Amino acid sequence: MTEKKSSQRQRGPHGPSGVGEKPQNFSDAWKKLLNYMHQYRAALIVALIMAALSSITMLYGPNVISDITNIIGNAIETNYLPNNPPNKVDIDAVVSLAVKVLAVYMIGTLFAFGMNYIMAGLSQKTASGLRRDIAAKANRVPLRILDRSSTGDLVSRVTNDADTIGQSLNQSLGTMVSALTLLFGSIIMMFWTNGTMAVTAILSTLLGVFLMFGIMHYSQRFFNLQQQNLGVMNGLVEEVYAGHDVVRVYNGERSAKQTFNRINGLLAKSAFRSQFLGGTMQPLMNFVGNFGYVMVCIVGAVLTLNGSITFGVIVAFMIYVRLFTQPLAQLGQAFQAMQSVAAAAERVFGFLATPEMEDERDKPVLIGPVKGAVEFRNIHFGYDQGKEIIHGFSAKIQPGQKVAIVGPTGAGKTTIVNLLMRFYEADSGEILIDGVPTLDMSRQDVRRQFGMVLQDTWIFRGTVRENIVYCKEGVTEDRLVTACQAVGLYHYIQTLPQGFDTVLNDGSALSVGQRQQLTIARAMVQNAPLMILDEATSSVDTRTERTIQKAMDRLTQHRTSFVIAHRLSTIRNADLILVMKEGSIIEQGTHDQLLAQGGFYCDLYNSQFDEGESD
Repeated sequence: MTEKKSSQRQRGPHGPSGVGEKPQNFSDAWKKLLNYMHQYRAALIVALIMAALSSITMLYGPNVISDITNIIGNAIETNYLPNNPPNKVDIDAVVSLAVKVLAVYMIGTLFAFGMNYIMAGLSQKTASGLRRDIAAKANRVPLRILDRSSTGDLVSRVTNDADTIGQSLNQSLGTMVSALTLLFGSIIMMFWTNGTMAVTAILSTLLGVFLMFGIMHYSQRFFNLQQQNLGVMNGLVEEVYAGHDVVRVYNGERSAKQTFNRINGLLAKSAFRSQFLGGTMQPLMNFVGNFGYVMVCIVGAVLTLNGSITFGVIVAFMIYVRLFTQPLAQLGQAFQAMQSVAAAAERVFGFLATPEMEDERDKPVLIGPVKGAVEFRNIHFGYDQGKEIIHGFSAKIQPGQKVAIVGPTGAGKTTIVNLLMRFYEADSGEILIDGVPTLDMSRQDVRRQFGMVLQDTWIFRGTVRENIVYCKEGVTEDRLVTACQAVGLYHYIQTLPQGFDTVLNDGSALSVGQRQQLTIARAMVQNAPLMILDEATSSVDTRTERTIQKAMDRLTQHRTSFVIAHRLSTIRNADLILVMKEGSIIEQGTHDQLLAQGGFYCDLYNSQFDEGESD
């Protein structure tokens, strides 16, 4: 729609998304996500308990291994003492302890499998729910907000951001609980085994912990930038590649490539920083772990020589240090995944928090057949606050009248249709259908009364039949054929491989005129009591236009219809012509009456006639 696009969609493929969202921090995004998952709370708790139990089982092993080491070490030490009888290793005790620790480890593995199974299901259900809610939200958000946002950015929220949450949620929560359980459990077990060795192991890792949290805090903004730049990139690809013909015709490849390279560079830069900083946590914690091994060996050797501990304690602490530093590395990975989840959740919940249109479920349903009387009472409207483009528009249309709205580009013709269909709400004034204000009806009820043919055609993936019938139940084959014959499309459909059952999509080899014919047939099948035609024949040749014009005359017969046209020759038989200029009606009447007045319409009509003559 011309006016809407020109006055409202002031955005480029590299601009902001336009969807109002308040920046959130890490904790706010996670609070919203966990609240969103409340329906899965019981399963989530079970999964986290399993993660904790899986980690606890790992803490059982070091002390058992310490006991095994001491049994073997004591036997070896005894054998080397002078004047001592040979002492055999108690194999039964070693085997018994080994079986116990193996059984515990197997139980822990089963807990881990169970946790992963539940978390995988929860994460995908959450992602699926978010995609569903975003799609539903888009139908409840005012059109003025959607028009100011990039389609690609919205698509990115449905796909990339929801997928990021689904893929990273499993890694983050389960890993976080497992790591924290293992971390604090290993600390408790180390102090229970030997306090001096425990202090040595913990102090040797504190520096790494502080560095990890510092990196996480610094890198969060780069994860946010990465998701934002990804949305902008999707918006660019959607807009540029959808209009690739125009880009090529105007030799815009170089400019498009430069814009792409700039955005691609920003995305690569933010992705590099987030991934590099997140990736430094793993090698950092590996270094901390190795440093802990060294310190434990040194202090353990000294204590062993002093007789304070046995050799088995050193072996146990070697494992405890690994169990202590391993969760630190896992925490680094979990925090990285949680940062990605938080960045994606910020964008998703930012959109879900967008103000919605008024809930109209309690409004009464329009009862009885609509006669088609339409009245505009002193309508004032502007797409942007303080920039009014419709100034006191008033008109009264009788049932069955064919009303043409004409005027120069930007006069507000399509804006009037947008207000009539309640795509936008007037700032003041009211519109009535059969004496009932449209604000007293639900939007769905208002739009149910209209058939609409726009300048921009829309073909979705489906059969020809599905594209024409589109949500209309009970359409017979005869009615379908009659509509296609009326617009001159039936012969072409017969040449298709499967006729009406041929699958079409937005890239199908339909000419622009054939697409227009299909959308007109769709409006005819809907058989609504009111009709809106916005430059319905602008994309067809003269011969096809005559065929469609005859079909339009039959379609609009006994129906109130609104026709927006630049070719004034197509609306000469209109019952009422409203001439608009700069958002106001400056003339109105029939074609002959307006010509007789010799005003703006007469000049506009004659200028087209003169241009046609000169051509």
